[in-house]
Amino acid sequence: MRHCSVQVRGLLTRDELDRYNALMEVGSFLESQSRYDLAYTVQKEIDLLIQPAIERLKDKGRARDKATQEYLEAKRAGEQSGEQED
Repeated sequence: MRHCSVQVRGLLTRDELDRYNALMEVGSFLESQSRYDLAYTVQKEIDLLIQPAIERLKDKGRARDKATQEYLEAKRAGEQSGEQED
């Protein structure tokens, strides 16, 4: 079974995380029994389950990029106004 990243797991809701952990446990059991056909199906369910958390992570990244861009623009504007005063 493939785990999702720590960042994605951190953005799962309590219910999503509980379901994720249960599915991982079931998938690991199926793999230990060499039932890879069924483990594949469980992995697909996990992939669907974590999609909202992946979107939340992307949104956080976009917000961070926007804040960085605004900061850099404000810094440039401050430097330009400082040069005009000289």
